[in-house]
Amino acid sequence: MIAGRQRAIVLYLHVHQPYRLRPYSVFDAGHLRDYFDEPDEDARHNNRQVLNKVADKSYLPTNAILLELLNRHPDFALSLSITGTVLEQLRDWRPDALESFAALVRTGRVELVAETYYHSLAFFYSRFEFEKQVRMHRELLLELFGVRPQVFRNTELMYNNDLAYWADHAGYKGILAEGWDPILAWRSPNFVYRPAYTDNIRLLMKNYRLSDDLAFRFSNQNWQQWPLTAEKYSGWINSLDPAQTNVNLFMDYETFGEHQWAQSGILDFLKHFPEEFLKTPGNSFMTLSQAVETFQPVDSIDTPYTTTWADTERDMSAWTGNSLQQEAFRLLYAMENRVLTSGDHGLIKDWRRLQTSDHAYYMCTKWFRDGDVHAYFSPYDSPYDAFIYFINVLKDIELRLRRHEVAAAEAG
Repeated sequence: MIAGRQRAIVLYLHVHQPYRLRPYSVFDAGHLRDYFDEPDEDARHNNRQVLNKVADKSYLPTNAILLELLNRHPDFALSLSITGTVLEQLRDWRPDALESFAALVRTGRVELVAETYYHSLAFFYSRFEFEKQVRMHRELLLELFGVRPQVFRNTELMYNNDLAYWADHAGYKGILAEGWDPILAWRSPNFVYRPAYTDNIRLLMKNYRLSDDLAFRFSNQNWQQWPLTAEKYSGWINSLDPAQTNVNLFMDYETFGEHQWAQSGILDFLKHFPEEFLKTPGNSFMTLSQAVETFQPVDSIDTPYTTTWADTERDMSAWTGNSLQQEAFRLLYAMENRVLTSGDHGLIKDWRRLQTSDHAYYMCTKWFRDGDVHAYFSPYDSPYDAFIYFINVLKDIELRLRRHEVAAAEAG
């Protein structure tokens, strides 16, 4: 590091668990409304059991390490986005894990990030619903943590010029995107940028190579760089062009302890990496807001099509790439006006939980380079099962809507 240079790691972790659908047959429609309540405690789609497992393997041990790091290193900081769906589950089933997140936020060096409450694709289907979910999420963060988010991330880092324009006008100071090579062209993700067609907002782009070394390659013993140590990883970052100011490490929170098990050494890596990185003068950690406030944008980034942080294509094909997914979204959002005018809060909540992007992800039929990833995350035997259960639940939603409409007509 050249004397006088400043370099910050911008660590951002995304916390999410969906309400997975139970196996729901066509014969359940009209009779069973517990779409997300799987009685078999050993089932992969039992939401409470999944949350308990992830809380014990990932949330509690990782939060304990993060709190220790925050107490030990004044220059350590990070940012979290936590979806409304996982916050509901933590509040209902694991208040101890919820409190462990609150303890991080109370340090004042853990920033919470805005997003859609239901981890949905609503931006691309209903701007009204999208903005409603963003408000719901903002209100929940204020209720649980007493903070108002200043930076926005869309579901699965889905990003384009239109989203940046919306976030700029909504008053956010920063927005996140994948640092995808076709968009960056000759540029590096290790700077702050200004999104095209915006006035004030700043763009932070994921360094996917360094991020994925932790999120996907860390435990792969066939990887040429295995084992990855804190010293080696810090060396890679310190060897970057000294002009590069911010190294944006964005990944799922569950990288630590769940996707990469504790036996892989990932938690030990987390314990030692900040201290190793901070040994170099000028190195620090920053929250997302600190980064966009500290570093001036070096260029404008034009993103005319939607990018994401998923799969080798970095597009929306993981959620909208086949006819199953497209039909599921068409039917789901076609119900919007009828659902919202029903006034049935339970029905509205169920409909919104169906918007969670995981349901479409489980329907993905990409079985080549990304197939193992999709199969790992899915609780179902096949994407066709995921589609069938989803459609059967929509049938029951339709029956509930008809009852409301008949009752309203009779009352009128």
